[in-house]
Amino acid sequence: MTGKTTRRGALAMGAALATAGLATAGLARPALAQGNFPARPIRMLVPWGAGGTTDVQMRAFGEVASRKLGQPVVIENRAGAGGILGPQALLNERSDGYTISQMPISVFRYPHMAAKPPFDPMKDFTWISHLTGYLFGVVVRADAPWKTFQEFLADAKKNRGKITYGSPGVGTSLHITMEQIAGQQGIEWVHVPFRGYAENATALLGGQIDALADSSGWSEMVRDGRLRLLVTWGPTRAKRFPDTPTLKDLGIDLVSTSPYGLAGPKGMDPGVVRVLDAAFREAVNDPQHVAVLDRYDMPVLYMNPDDYAAFAQRTNEEEKAMIQKLGLKL
Repeated sequence: MTGKTTRRGALAMGAALATAGLATAGLARPALAQGNFPARPIRMLVPWGAGGTTDVQMRAFGEVASRKLGQPVVIENRAGAGGILGPQALLNERSDGYTISQMPISVFRYPHMAAKPPFDPMKDFTWISHLTGYLFGVVVRADAPWKTFQEFLADAKKNRGKITYGSPGVGTSLHITMEQIAGQQGIEWVHVPFRGYAENATALLGGQIDALADSSGWSEMVRDGRLRLLVTWGPTRAKRFPDTPTLKDLGIDLVSTSPYGLAGPKGMDPGVVRVLDAAFREAVNDPQHVAVLDRYDMPVLYMNPDDYAAFAQRTNEEEKAMIQKLGLKL
């Protein structure tokens, strides 16, 4: 074998080894490094029951996001425990971007209320995109004796411990705000937690509870006359219910909108996060999704990963201080 042939063989072998090495390295990297993320469907955990405001909104959002990502976004309901079961499930998932969860504000409260916190919101998640916030309010049946929220409060003051209200769970914004109202007004009423809006509404219509404090899944039943909306909790009156006062209109200095977004397990590849965030930014502003938000008087409140992470840090500190001030423990 000549020297030239030997050199050519060595070069060929080196090229083959280099190619093999690159292929092996590619297999070891996240899917994004192969240029094909996402290569399969994405699971989006929704920690609320089917049929409620969040479920309807997230399904509409997931449908639009599927088109942006080129892969199905599959909604999986994990109702119960005040909205923490979806986030908690992320602790056992791979950080490859194929399982993410809606992140209700209760993820910043529950750890500060529990004797043994199930997770640390500042260490156990990767914040991806912030999306929106709720319109909250208190509704009663159309045949209820209370025509206004002032009448409802007056009756609750007279009948301590007898008026009942339902919410989506302990530690949710609905529960916290109703207890803040009670504290300010000198009221003692009974909290009845449910796993989501559907159970809450069924109990109200069936007469098992006196009132329902929940997000605007009640809007259509209010509009068709089955329920009566007494008050909303936003900074201004709702577009579709301009005659209904806010808490601030009634002299109760509280605003509650419970903003939320999407996160994944800790340690996600920044490139995967960018791909998801780009699709989610388009999806949250897509007219098809915005139409669903408008149906529930919910605003677009988009934040990118960095801004959302900073928001999460601030919110965690604020919620910890509030829980300590109210002395709330599970």
